[in-house]
Amino acid sequence: MSDRPTRRDLLRPVQLLGIAFACAVFAGGVTFMTAGGFQPAVGAASALPLTGIVAGITFIVVLLGLSLLLLAVDPAEVERPIDRPVLLPDEDDRPPASGPTA
Repeated sequence: MSDRPTRRDLLRPVQLLGIAFACAVFAGGVTFMTAGGFQPAVGAASALPLTGIVAGITFIVVLLGLSLLLLAVDPAEVERPIDRPVLLPDEDDRPPASGPTA
């Protein structure tokens, strides 16, 4: 058995679904309040279909986005320690210093 984490260990499917569901609930709540779900003149009956559509679209988009981002992660790179500044180029990639030579 290897010590390398698998893609499944990096972010479990239940966590993906939970994050997507939380985003969908938030988007649905904002849509429900914006559509006038709490106003007696408008009523919840007319705001619920729009809320369901927005929540469903948000759930699918977030789930697909997280899944595609997860495909970009190499499981072998997760455990490798980084002991240099991340935004600086590697030592091998730096051009040679061009200055006056004496």
